Amino acid sequence: MDKLEEIFRMQDALNRRIGVTLPPETEEEKAKWTLNYTRAMQQELAELVDSVPWKWWAKYQKYDEQNARVEVVDLFHFLVSLAQTLGMSAEDVYQAYLKKNQVNHQRQDSGYVKKDEADSRHI
Repeated sequence: MDKLEEIFRMQDALNRRIGVTLPPETEEEKAKWTLNYTRAMQQELAELVDSVPWKWWAKYQKYDEQNARVEVVDLFHFLVSLAQTLGMSAEDVYQAYLKKNQVNHQRQDSGYVKKDEADSRHI
């Protein structure tokens, strides 16, 4: 088992321990959990921002790299759960990443002067 697969397995175990079975059985539940995980990630992003001295007027702030790392891991927990909500396995995420990475390189090669959502429809 590779590391990403292990992370997905561990996240599934944690979710089940707290009473969440993914993917949800109904579209309504899927929409609910997609929103739940998206909101959770927004909160974790806000906590990550608070690890960085973004208030240029405040002299008391310090860069907290250790906390920033924790917030990244918290984000990853929710991101994996979101992927599982959408029925994605570790392999699905990996394959989609490969395809999207290729699209991103193609966009850079072409100068990315025009937005074209169609270039990602195959993912």
